[in-house]
Amino acid sequence: MTTRLLQSGWLVLFLALTLWLAPDPAHGQATGSAVNPQPDRWTLAPEGKNHWLVATDKRLPHNDHIEMSGRKISAVVRYGADANRRLTLSRVMYWPTLRTIPGPDAPDGAQYRSYLTRTYTADVAPSVMVNGKALETGPLKQVTLDGILTISHQPQQGLTLVRTLFPSTTRGVFVERWELRNTSSRPIQVAVAARQQTEQVTGLYGGYVIETAVTAQPRTSLKPGQSLKTGITFSARLQSEPAPTLSLTDEESSRRAFLEALSTSLVLSTPDSLLNRAFAFAKIRASESLFDTKVGLVHSPGGGRYYAGVWTNDQVEYAGPFFPFLGYAPANEASLNAYRLFARLMKPDYGRIWASLEMEGDLPCCSKDRGDAAMYAYGAARFSLASGDPAIAAELWPAINWALEYCQRHTNAEGVVESKTDEMEGRLPTGTANLSTSALTYGALRSAADLGRVLGRADTAQLYERRADTLRQAIEAYFGADIQGFHTYRYYKEHQTLRHWICLPLTMGILDRKEGTIQALLTRLWTPEGLAVEAGDPQIWDRGTLYALRGIFMAGETETGLAYLRTYTRQRLVGDHVPYAVEASPEGGQAHLSAESALYGRVITEGLFGILPTGLRSFTCLPRLPAAWPEMRLSGMKAFGQDSDVLVTRSGDQIRLVVSQQNRVIFDQTKPADTAFTVQW
Repeated sequence: MTTRLLQSGWLVLFLALTLWLAPDPAHGQATGSAVNPQPDRWTLAPEGKNHWLVATDKRLPHNDHIEMSGRKISAVVRYGADANRRLTLSRVMYWPTLRTIPGPDAPDGAQYRSYLTRTYTADVAPSVMVNGKALETGPLKQVTLDGILTISHQPQQGLTLVRTLFPSTTRGVFVERWELRNTSSRPIQVAVAARQQTEQVTGLYGGYVIETAVTAQPRTSLKPGQSLKTGITFSARLQSEPAPTLSLTDEESSRRAFLEALSTSLVLSTPDSLLNRAFAFAKIRASESLFDTKVGLVHSPGGGRYYAGVWTNDQVEYAGPFFPFLGYAPANEASLNAYRLFARLMKPDYGRIWASLEMEGDLPCCSKDRGDAAMYAYGAARFSLASGDPAIAAELWPAINWALEYCQRHTNAEGVVESKTDEMEGRLPTGTANLSTSALTYGALRSAADLGRVLGRADTAQLYERRADTLRQAIEAYFGADIQGFHTYRYYKEHQTLRHWICLPLTMGILDRKEGTIQALLTRLWTPEGLAVEAGDPQIWDRGTLYALRGIFMAGETETGLAYLRTYTRQRLVGDHVPYAVEASPEGGQAHLSAESALYGRVITEGLFGILPTGLRSFTCLPRLPAAWPEMRLSGMKAFGQDSDVLVTRSGDQIRLVVSQQNRVIFDQTKPADTAFTVQW
């Protein structure tokens, strides 16, 4: 298939059908299709809200789950409707810094992910009396998501119940606020009984108090149209700490202020409302999973398993390079803390660094080198450049040098970088040298060379450029191959099956085998849930899908990238499990890991807009404006130390790029399509 065919906008539908129907060269059956297999369950509404209109949903029962986080708590809320539209609801709470004491079977006595956790179901509901009778909650009418989960019931006994669920931004508290509105034509007597359940347990840090409490409301006569508000709070704290004085209104205002701040920074505006909304949601999940720990503020994946710690892939490689663009100061602080924590592991003997520092840094993990030094060098160099801060760049420079020297010392005789495994951690074989580690090292060398020039280290920058050139040749010689009929890459030397990480060279600017690689990704690995990890394997990991989508745009296959990005986005945003990117399926039950949402953001910033940091005040921009779009814009981009607006428009057969700061145009050029711009100030 030619590049012209891939880039022809009017042939996108033809491409999708071809990918679906065409036989695989090796196996006789294709899997890829840019067509959604299921109708949408959710709809986009104004003000950043997504609605599930349960009252008209003919495909019941249906259940879903969503994670929401604050500095001291994370909650996985499982909600749904049975065949009669009756609510199913449970809430699983995690208090990451209230660590428990492990049992005798814990490995080596370690505090292995021993977070305080509790599950709450229907028995915690408030006791509400309506005209002297117990409240009967009506069937579900609608569920709304906008960074807060709102569940609306049909009227019952003259009252409409609306539940609003969210975490506290700063406390170990989760709130479920109830609003009861009189929708009848006559007054209704309503009363809510106080309820408090307290549990005391002993943990690593002493005594803990776990409480659920319902706010009492004395008997009140509600006139037609009037409302009564009550709520349930779920909290945990050290026994030595005083019980918090809670205002449900203040807690909700704080959560909404957090959401409002994100909504006005790094705003995507395109003709495609699905992409705009998914990008807005990605910013929420990427930014909320921050936890106050004894080693400082850290960004953690979440998902019911990964809290109060940092990982070289999720935090260092995936999320860190995105946060300077968003400009959410706590997320930048948490990223810098992650880079600092791993830098402390870098010793003069060049022993490997750990893959993660879990449980507030007390639990280093795990036993095999996953290419973690390459992940660090790549993420830290990108973060340093995008931060726009000379002090951060100078501070992280020695650690980046260390990580690249580690990679150099693990380069084999054939010129590629060895590691024991990759970020899949042994789930699939990786040989002695895998494509991921070498591709990341290559990307790290290029960005570190840019950083070296910024810091006046011209000799080191030249050294890194030479190493990158050599490594690129080695990647082609060692990994380049025809696999299952596609001119692409083997994942390791003995490998003869397509793997999702063959997309990584595309994201690092290595486009020598782009046609065969993209065809392989979309015809043999694409499934209705995104990319399979390996051909013939049912596992789905969104990180591979998101890297691949970014790489397809970076390779210049704009119309193909858009078609598959929209397919993926529709599934995640308005399908059956919403509204964020997930970690994996079936493993982990499609948990809403935070860094995957950062990777979605990077599909836009680095893929669609083609923004690549080259200095503290400079970047290249190779925008991929789809044929049907007159323009696209990123407003409030905070990278490179400035608040910038990036506007891409079409001017005949050329592309115009305008960058503004404080309502002042600092860059305005027009070039042929598929040409990079160099922006600096």
